[in-house]
Amino acid sequence: MEKLKKNLGVVVIALVAVVATAAFAGCQAPTSVSGPDINIGGQQEGIWVNGTGEVQATPDIAIVNLGVQAQAATVAEAQEQASLAMDNVMASLKADGIADKDIKTTSYNIWQQSRWDPDNQEEIVTGYEVSNSVEVTVRNVTDAGEIIDGVVKAGGDNIRVNGIRFEVEDPSAYLDEAREKAVADAKKKAEQLASLADVKLGEPTYISEGYDIPVVYPARSYAMEEAAGAPPISAGETTIRASIQIVYDIG
Repeated sequence: MEKLKKNLGVVVIALVAVVATAAFAGCQAPTSVSGPDINIGGQQEGIWVNGTGEVQATPDIAIVNLGVQAQAATVAEAQEQASLAMDNVMASLKADGIADKDIKTTSYNIWQQSRWDPDNQEEIVTGYEVSNSVEVTVRNVTDAGEIIDGVVKAGGDNIRVNGIRFEVEDPSAYLDEAREKAVADAKKKAEQLASLADVKLGEPTYISEGYDIPVVYPARSYAMEEAAGAPPISAGETTIRASIQIVYDIG
């Protein structure tokens, strides 16, 4: 009996220890989990400015889009007429000094011509149309009028002059100058803003560039009919623009 009492006492003491430990654990504060560091600000900090620079440039090449078009009762006849007209056009271009590398075919199409027969409720083929178009680069813009006049005479009634535009072949030098002006414009604005806000202008932290090199299209289009002499064509000028966005740090 004495031995049984001792064993029961050990059990009671053990149970008390377990309960005390659980109660103590319940009173402890939960373990905290640290989250990622968040840096508020970043992209919207500093002084943001936009600058623009413009340079006037004279286009040095003319791009002429022209071609031939022929209609006939059969495909073979239409192709033959179109080929003959294009051969004459090519000969005229070569005679005016246009190199092979400056003549690029842009399209060649064959269309079936038809009409609707209401009596028989069916399409009736009336013929075929063949067109052949090329893009010609004229490297001396003052010659563009004479060259167009030559191809119109060579192509006859089959000629089609679809348009002309003027471009600056290598605008890199103009872009360099426009870019310098744009950066200077942006910096001037940033310095003024820093002075007005009574802060110190720091180093640039972000720079983004854009540019615009417009193509010049003559206001007056050239008629497809044969003209009495070369058409008056002027390249004029174009404005090359550079735009800069700069973010400056502030102190």
